[in-house]
Amino acid sequence: MNIGEIARRAGVSRSTVSYVLSGKRTVSQATRERIQAVIDELGYRPNASARALKEGRTRTLGLVIPPASQRLTDMQLGFVASVVEAAARHDLDVLLSPSGGDHDRSFERIVTGRRVDGVVLMEIRLDDERVTRLAKTGVPFVMIGRTVEPHGMSWIDVDYAGLTARCVHHLADLGHRHVALVNRSAELVAAGYGPGHRALAGFRAAVTDRALTGVEVCCGDDTASGEACMEQLLATHPDVTAVTTINEAALPGIQRALTGAGLSVPGDFSVTGVAAQHWAEDFRPPLTAADVPTGDMGAEAVALLLEIIAAPGATARHRLYSPPISLRSSTGPVRNR
Repeated sequence: MNIGEIARRAGVSRSTVSYVLSGKRTVSQATRERIQAVIDELGYRPNASARALKEGRTRTLGLVIPPASQRLTDMQLGFVASVVEAAARHDLDVLLSPSGGDHDRSFERIVTGRRVDGVVLMEIRLDDERVTRLAKTGVPFVMIGRTVEPHGMSWIDVDYAGLTARCVHHLADLGHRHVALVNRSAELVAAGYGPGHRALAGFRAAVTDRALTGVEVCCGDDTASGEACMEQLLATHPDVTAVTTINEAALPGIQRALTGAGLSVPGDFSVTGVAAQHWAEDFRPPLTAADVPTGDMGAEAVALLLEIIAAPGATARHRLYSPPISLRSSTGPVRNR
């Protein structure tokens, strides 16, 4: 079905149908209603490719995600879902593109192939070559996360430094003097993963401020790694009575290791951190945590990207989310073991 057939059935010219579809010229209400009735009867939808070519837009956003070989965490999946849903509300498609490792060609096609109108970039390193590449090519983009010097670029991020510090202060207020940070994997931290470095900075600042003994450990993003990491921590640092973490995927393993060691939460050991609400509520007992608002952040990233696409020269904007610490049941006063 095409515009010519709609015009024939409605008794109008092809250009009149085109004006109704594009809204570029005024058409009488009666004619518009007659054309719309034919469109509804035939179930016609304008060809997306043809419309995109005419508008100079693809009506598609790119979402650059970690390599497909790596299992996405619940928080990362939350960002993906929220970006896709927000784009759909604007009648836009989302093209997922992995980056890193063996996926550089996929990212390069996003950048140079004119396949998208703009890009949402996830999992930012402090020094991120992808950000430099996008900035040089002039492709509109927004970061979920930020580089070490994000001036002149638009981004949305979580205040991992501030939130981790607040978790440590909460533990100190409960009397804990020996605390640990369970960070993301050593590979991510070594690669300059922003949240890992900022959480570490916040942890060190709070430990110093409260004159605590702090232990820093890296942990893989899965249950088995969380269990092994916690077992090692308990064996080598028996004085530690609480941990804070930004590694939500390790939480089930941390819980399993504490149970295996005969430690109750929060009676013998306290756990807190920064996590997606799903992980916090599934922890037993429910986790005292800063719940990351992935839905709000994804929607805001899309809205900000659409502003940049519409006005490329606009001043860069940013938003640092610092949600409150939800006090649940996984933290309590220190108890001598």
